[in-house]
Formats: sequence, structure tokens, C-alpha cells
Amino acid sequence: MALASAAALVLTAAGCGSEDEGGASVAPVPQTVQLPRLDGQKLQVTAVWTGTEQENFSKVLAEFERRTGAEVAFVPSGDDMSAFVGSKVAGKQPPDIAMLQQVGVLREFAAKKWIKPLGETARAELAKNFSPGWQQLGSYEGTPYGVYYKVSNKSLIWYNTRAFDYAGATEPKTWRELIEQARLVSDSGVQPVSIGGADGWTLTDWFENVYLSQAGPEMYDKLSTHAIKWTDPSVTRALTTLAELFGDEDLLTDGREGALRTEFPQSVSKTFSAGDPRAAMVFEADFVAANVADAGAELGKDAKVFPFPAVGPKAPVVTGGDVAVALKDTKASQALLTFLASPDAAAVWAREGGLISANTRLDLASYPNPELRGIAKALVDAGNDFRFDMSDQAPASFGGKPAQGEWKALQDFLKNPRNVSGTQRQLEKDAAKAFSD
Repeated sequence: MALASAAALVLTAAGCGSEDEGGASVAPVPQTVQLPRLDGQKLQVTAVWTGTEQENFSKVLAEFERRTGAEVAFVPSGDDMSAFVGSKVAGKQPPDIAMLQQVGVLREFAAKKWIKPLGETARAELAKNFSPGWQQLGSYEGTPYGVYYKVSNKSLIWYNTRAFDYAGATEPKTWRELIEQARLVSDSGVQPVSIGGADGWTLTDWFENVYLSQAGPEMYDKLSTHAIKWTDPSVTRALTTLAELFGDEDLLTDGREGALRTEFPQSVSKTFSAGDPRAAMVFEADFVAANVADAGAELGKDAKVFPFPAVGPKAPVVTGGDVAVALKDTKASQALLTFLASPDAAAVWAREGGLISANTRLDLASYPNPELRGIAKALVDAGNDFRFDMSDQAPASFGGKPAQGEWKALQDFLKNPRNVSGTQRQLEKDAAKAFSD
């Protein structure tokens, strides 16, 4: 798979474009797409983003305003986008555009006719810039509804170079080597793996990478759609494998109970905060880069990254993303979708850091450092050779809500990794209900 070479790309990717005084590559924001004038028209956009992500997306919306004359208001949805949009639709005040995080939610909304198909111009821009795989993920029953504006490579493990050097650890290529290197780090006095188990979605990502690599893409597709049950032997094998890590207190930063109290941003700061690190490794997507910077570490020096090790024949390639959909079919909403499908909109956020785009026409020079350029190039080069986050493809009640469904079952599994069969029964019970509703 193309992304299996992500580590080499991340560590050796050469810079493109001009360099600023700090060595970061800088590229001008392109103007490749024609947008209509929308003076006086107002749009409301909702997403889960807050903090730095909201600030960077606001710059994208400001560029759209500058080019069209429209006024765009951003409204944070909170973590439960499905419930937020549902309440707005029920009150007959839906936002114009929503950035959905789950494929399953897009399908639910399309089936309920809450969202509107892409217009002709947006469809043309999407087809020009995105691989068929990403176009299909934004479609329902063959009709394009969404634009995957912000995507992620969820098959990455980030490590503290000082901790690895001190322990004499090396980048593992297989699951067995990962466990071996984690024990080597533990023997050096540093807790090996930091897990943000308070956020259940991090645990679904652990499971999905193990399952995809071990069971293969066909079985992954079947489990994603509940064509096989969660009591299947392939799930037993994946959970048993994951228990090799979750079940060893010496390999988890602050143990299982500590992991369950740790939110995702804390899991990164434990690995890369100034002074002696409390952890050597943390698993998650490319957006970890922003948290690394927040912790005061330098990407490429203090923090490096390697692909999720192969559990089976091939290393996994799991992706995620935020898809823009229209809840109102207006000239302004379709224009914004067209803009978000263009390399112009991708470049605005990419140059700020914290965004990876699947847009094939985005100049890699838009990214601010070689590490992000390498990750982005690997993802684009993968073409259709990837699988989308499994929990994000499920109905939200199973794959996308705190304290229930898959998030809760895997948190319980982290608490008691010996309970493989009980975890499977709970997962199957919750999945059967969600897929039948």
C-alpha cells in the first residue's frame, strides 16, 4: 500500500516552493476556481472545531467572503453533530453547511433528505480534484452529497526521539516488534505508550488498525456494514492482539486506569511536554502534529513518526475526514461547497498547519514543513488504496457517541482486556440495534 512508506516520506520529503526565514515552505493561495458574487447573502456553517482548528477554518471562510462578498457565520456544533443538526432541522433552522465527521451520519442525513445533492459546479470541481474513493465516500446511493475538505491518516505512531535514543529503541515495522520496543523503553524507566482512553474514538482507531491489517480489507468492509457479526472469530483475534498491549500495565502510561482518565490532547502532551517525558509513544492521526507544537516540541527533531506496524501481511491504511454537506440548496451554499472542493480552499488552511487534504491538485508547497508534506503526499499517492474509519461509517448511535456503543465497549475493554468475549457480545448487541433502527 502506498501509505506503508509514510515514515520514509515523513522523514526525508524534500521541501517545495520558496522558503521563509524560519525554513518553512510558503506558497501563495491559488485562485483556480471561479466563484459567483454573493453580496448581501448570509451563510451559517457548523463544525465540531474549536480553538486552533476553528481559527484556521475561519481563515478559509474569510477567503470565501473576500472572493464572493457573502457573510459567513461559524457555529460550533459541540461533539454530537448528529444531535445538533437534528435539533436545528426539527426547529426548521438548519445551518447552510455542516462539516460531518462520520460517513454513517452523511448516509443517515441523506436518507432522511436533510442534506442536498452537490450542484453541477461543485460536482465538477470535486471530480477534477479528488480520487474516486473520496468521491464515493461523499455519496449516497450514487448521488454526490459531500466534499471531504479535511482528511487524516489514522495509521501513524509518534515518538519522543529522546526517549527512544535513551532506551536504544528503533522504529518497529510489525506488531511483535512494537511490543518488543515498548518493553525495551519500559526497561529504560520511561512508560512506553500514552493512550487517550477518556476519548473513546481513540480506542476505535486502535482496533481498526489492528483489524484491517490482520483480517484484511474484505473482512473490514463486512464488519463496517455489519455484514458479519462482532462475535466473529476475526474480531476475537483482533481484540486478543490488542490485549497484548492493553493488558500489560508496564506498557501503558499511568496504567489502564490512568489511560481511561486521559483525554487525547493530554496523551500527546505526556509524550512531548518539556522536561523528562512521561511517555515515549502516542498513536493517532496526522493532526497530532498540532498537539506536538502545543507541547513545545519540534516536529522532525523532538518528535518523529512511523506507520502503524503490520499486524498481518500488510500495514494498515486507515483514514478519516470531515465532509462538507449542504442542508440548504442555495446559490451561496453550493458556491461554498465548490470552493471547499478546490485547491484554493485547501491551501488556506494547509499553510497554517493542522490540515491534510486529499485534493490531488493542492501544491505540496502549501504545507509548512517536510513532515506534513510527506504525510500528505503519501495519502494522495494512496489513491483508492485505503479504508475509511470504521466507526465513522457506522450509525452515530454505535460508532460516534460518547459513553455508548463502540466507544463505551472499547473503554470497558481497556479497563478489562481479559474480557474479550464479553466485549464482543456487547459490541454485537449495540451494533445490531444501531443498524436495525
